[in-house]
Amino acid sequence: MIRMTFERPLTNKELAQRLGRDPATTLHHVRKLVAAGFLEAMPPRAGNRGAKEIPYRSTGLSWQLDNSENAVAVGEAMLHAFLGEVADIGLGDVDQSRLVVTVDPEELKQRLASLMDELAAKPVKPDVPRVAIYLAVYPGD
Repeated sequence: MIRMTFERPLTNKELAQRLGRDPATTLHHVRKLVAAGFLEAMPPRAGNRGAKEIPYRSTGLSWQLDNSENAVAVGEAMLHAFLGEVADIGLGDVDQSRLVVTVDPEELKQRLASLMDELAAKPVKPDVPRVAIYLAVYPGD
């Protein structure tokens, strides 16, 4: 949903149609993504039969989590977004790796944050494909 609404806002109905899902289920996820700050509601517009439709668009929220009270909700939304995107494209198109290392966790987080900041700062180029990165650091014990 986040990826789909990056270039133009979509309504819940449009998202449900594209995902082949029930609109009520889709709305549940849209609301979670809005609450976490990943999607934002745009001004309502009139639909086909004059019904009010609310388009949603990606906020471009950074991948970076903070230590606020909303961090768990944001993390949950990120995980669900990742799992949904992988389900949509299939595991065959996901380049995965896993590694357990002995390293200072803060040093690792700083180095990864530096790389992610560098990549996020690059200007968007229409001729360059977009890729998604989901990164999780957790205890390896």
